[in-house]
Amino acid sequence: MAHLHITDIEAAINWWRERSPSPDGITACAEVRALATVYALLVYYHESEIAEDAVPPKALDAWLGWYASTPDAPCIAICSTSQGDNVCKGCGRSFEEVQRWPEMTPMQKRVTWRRITMEGTAWRFNKYAERAREGTGKEARPEAQV
Repeated sequence: MAHLHITDIEAAINWWRERSPSPDGITACAEVRALATVYALLVYYHESEIAEDAVPPKALDAWLGWYASTPDAPCIAICSTSQGDNVCKGCGRSFEEVQRWPEMTPMQKRVTWRRITMEGTAWRFNKYAERAREGTGKEARPEAQV
C-alpha cells in the first residue's frame, strides 16, 4: 500500500492557500482545513507519512486536486530501460515502475516521484534538468515541482 508523505501534504496545503487565499488572514478554505488536520496529526504523532486508506475523503480529494496540477510522469524522453537498464538513466524509475506507471495510483506515483527526487541521480535532475522543466512548464524547485 502506498503512503502519502508529509511533504506532499504541505505542498498541497501551500498550493490550495495560493489558489484560495484567506479572505481575512485567519480563515482557510475547506481544502486547506482538511489537509491541515492530517498534517497536524502527523506532526503530533511524529510521523512522516500516512497510509493511503487512512486519509480522510475530504483531505484525499484536496490532495488529488493538487496532484492533478503536478506533472504525471518523470519521463524526459531518454529511456534507458528500453535498452536493457534496470533503472532508467533519464528519469530514475525502475524498469517495473516504467512498465506499471499507467496502472499505478496517484499515491504510488508520488512514492516513486519522492524516491527519485530524493536520490537526485537521474539525468532529469542534473544533465537534462532544462528538458525536465520544459516538459512541466515549471521552474526547478526541490520537491514542490514534482
